[in-house]
Amino acid sequence: MSHPNARRRVVLTGIGCVTPIGTGVQQLWAGLQAERSAVGTVTRFEAAIFRSQCAAQVDDFDATRWLDAKRVKRLDRFSQFAVVSAQLAIEDSRLDLEREDRERIGAMMGTALGGVGYAEEQAARFQQFGLRGVDATLALAVFGGSASCNLAIEFGISGPNSTNAMSCASGSMAIGEAFRQVRDGYADVMLAGGSEAPLATLCFGAFALIRAMSTRNEDPAHASRPFDRDRDGFVMGEGAAVLVLEERERALARGAHIYAEVMGYGTTNDAHHMTAPLPSGAQAARCMRMALHDAQCTPEQVDYINAHGSSTPLNDPTEVVAIRTVFGDHASRIPVSSTKGYYGHALGASGAFEAAISALALTNQWVPPTVGLETPDDACNLDHVPGTGRSMPLHTVMSNSFGFGGINAALVLRAAEP
Repeated sequence: MSHPNARRRVVLTGIGCVTPIGTGVQQLWAGLQAERSAVGTVTRFEAAIFRSQCAAQVDDFDATRWLDAKRVKRLDRFSQFAVVSAQLAIEDSRLDLEREDRERIGAMMGTALGGVGYAEEQAARFQQFGLRGVDATLALAVFGGSASCNLAIEFGISGPNSTNAMSCASGSMAIGEAFRQVRDGYADVMLAGGSEAPLATLCFGAFALIRAMSTRNEDPAHASRPFDRDRDGFVMGEGAAVLVLEERERALARGAHIYAEVMGYGTTNDAHHMTAPLPSGAQAARCMRMALHDAQCTPEQVDYINAHGSSTPLNDPTEVVAIRTVFGDHASRIPVSSTKGYYGHALGASGAFEAAISALALTNQWVPPTVGLETPDDACNLDHVPGTGRSMPLHTVMSNSFGFGGINAALVLRAAEP
């Protein structure tokens, strides 16, 4: 093991995902290029009892396309998303696990709710059929740690392993912590990302109850409107994304394709409120500064910010305040977009989606638009990219994630060197 003080360079060599706009890196990119929302009316359960009735669903997912049918039966939807995304990421990275030291490969994942949606389904079966009607794997499926543990079991990797449950920042935090594991020499390769399967009646209803979600039920394709004057809440989504993070020299030695280099990570807590962000944005700003400092990067070097931009009345302007605090006059010159208009807010998976999208933006030198943004709110005045993406030179990007409980996380990625 390298000495913990020896900072190694970490690169992103594989992307795997299951999202409402596409499964796998090529379909994800095609979905971004299409520049349209995947949000529709909920069909997974009866939503008419709720004020909010729209969501971004993954409707064409069949885990048996990638995994053995017996294995699939042992996994709930949350873990299926995670394992399939990891499988796709490994394939994309062309990592040959048979030739690797699997003790030097680990997994870190993030989720807000883990297997709670599955537990809800099983609770209904218990009410109807008693204990005999409950799936025997329930205890193994319901805890959030099943995401990273199932990756370890599926791929035989016994390096550092954890799943955090830090709400909507958890996917970004998993990637950031995995970055540190490789950078500091505790692992050579990490599978990192987030997974979420919250589209179940009570899970969905809990967020409807606190009036956090959009009620634009008559026009679901325009319900998620980050930074827009008429935004009225987030739209729930589902899915997973997993990235392969790898020590740079070994990635180069094996001829791996490098999407981007992971440069910095920061995380803080508002210590303010469970659902409302700190109005000053001070801790979100400190989080961004920490990521920049970790990346040894100045604010003026950032070419694009993939914002958290959840489409909620409080979060969006607070994020803008934080961005302006960190970037000063340069804030007005940095293109900013939130990609949640495409696929809603998949809670703990969102940060992983957006890290993958940030890497693709660097690879393709293209800034994705904020789908759903029509009239920017005066309180959200930045260089927004509404409607249509923007081709431009990109060298360094930041991806922000802010969640319930006051959790803040930021990642800094840089374009791969020729």
